[in-house]
Amino acid sequence: MKSEIKSTEQKVAFFDKPENVTWMMRIFYAICVLLVVADFIVHRHIYVSFEEIPTFYALYGFVACVVLVVIAKEMRKLVMRDENYYDERDDELELDVPRVDVEHHELAPQPGDDATTKESH
Repeated sequence: MKSEIKSTEQKVAFFDKPENVTWMMRIFYAICVLLVVADFIVHRHIYVSFEEIPTFYALYGFVACVVLVVIAKEMRKLVMRDENYYDERDDELELDVPRVDVEHHELAPQPGDDATTKESH
């Protein structure tokens, strides 16, 4: 009976379970907090004076990501094309030519066509 139950159940992926996602997010936040704390403890070799600002690299990374998103949104206005940009061709448009509906009829059976010859094809 147990083998029947196991074969009919679908395997659930790790990140499909909400408790696993919550657990992973907590680990992620803990790592972030530890990295911020480590920023105050670990000695850095500073080349420029503004690198002395606490959490400078985290702030720099965040600002850089925001700037990238803003630039990408503006670039979209420049490079975005129409939905049918690659499908439209002026030489293939049939604007002036009306469509003609063609009826398809089955061909009448030819002499010599019987069930045995159709099965052999």
